[in-house]
Amino acid sequence: MAIDKKKKEELIKKFKTHATDTGSSEVQIAILTEEVSQLTEHLKLHKKDFSSRRGLLRKVGQRRRLLKYLEKENPESYQSLIKKLKLKR
Repeated sequence: MAIDKKKKEELIKKFKTHATDTGSSEVQIAILTEEVSQLTEHLKLHKKDFSSRRGLLRKVGQRRRLLKYLEKENPESYQSLIKKLKLKR
């Protein structure tokens, strides 16, 4: 379940670290967060969709690894990203 192009472009624009940035940790985490929220809503309606549940767990794990990396490499950026995305930590 992918996010639409327009939403992805908005996220990249909002979280990019420099002019041509499309793949920094911040951008990847923001995109994964949006995908996680969409999958969560989908699973509220379709409780027995186990393949989507597996995809959700995979995305959550990927986001957690990226957050751990960002926290280690750039703590200031990590703190601001957590606040912007309203993530618990």
